[in-house]
Amino acid sequence: MKITILVPTYNEVHTIQEILKRVQAAEIAEEILVIDDGSTDGTRGILQELDGVGKIKTIFHEQNRGKGAAVRTGIQHARGDVIIIQDADLEYDPRDYPGLLRPIQEGLADVVYGSRFLGGPRRPVMFWHMVANKFLTLMTNILYNTILTDMETGYKVFRRKVVEGMNLKSKRFEFEPEFTAKILKTKVRIFEVPITFNPRDYEEGKKIGLKDAFQAVWALVKYRFMD
Repeated sequence: MKITILVPTYNEVHTIQEILKRVQAAEIAEEILVIDDGSTDGTRGILQELDGVGKIKTIFHEQNRGKGAAVRTGIQHARGDVIIIQDADLEYDPRDYPGLLRPIQEGLADVVYGSRFLGGPRRPVMFWHMVANKFLTLMTNILYNTILTDMETGYKVFRRKVVEGMNLKSKRFEFEPEFTAKILKTKVRIFEVPITFNPRDYEEGKKIGLKDAFQAVWALVKYRFMD
C-alpha cells in the first residue's frame, strides 16, 4: 500500500518541525502532504524551506479556512492508497502508525480510528474536554447505532477509495462528526485501536473550543437525516 500522511497546519511554529521529524522517522509514507491553512506566526516560512525535503510536499491556503478545509484540500491532492490524518500539535504520536494500519493491512477494515479511550498511555489533563468528547461520541452511537469510543479523535486512517465521491463540506472542526456520520452511513468496515495521547491545554495553544462542540452536535444531527 502507498500511504499518504496529511498534516493540516495552522500557526504551529513551535511544533511543526518536530512533528514532521517524527512523521519521517516512522518511515512508512509515500508522501507527507502538509496543508498550511493561512498561518501568520512563521509556520509558513518553515514549511517553504521544508518543501521537497524528503517526502514532504506543501500546499498553502492564502487565508485561514479551518481544519476541515485543509483536510479536504489534502484529500484532493493525495496519491496514496491509504490516508492518515496527522495533527501538527504533537498530541498524537506517529509511533502509533503500525497499530493504526494493521487492521487495514490485514483486510479487516477500511477505516481505523485511533481511540484515546481504549487504555493507551495518556496525559491526564483537560477533564471537561474529555467529558465533551465522550458526550459527542455517545450522541454518535445513539444516532448511528454504533459503539465507537472516540468519534472526535484526530487519528483517522482510511482507504482513499472510501472518500472518493464523498461530498465532504465541513470547514472547521465539524469535519470529525461529518466524516464519521458519512462513513457510518456507507456501512464500510471500521475499527478502533488504542493510541498514545498527549493533550495540550489552551495556554499551550489548543484551538478547539465550546463553539466547536455545539457545531459538532448540529453536524451529527444534520447528517443523520440529510445527505
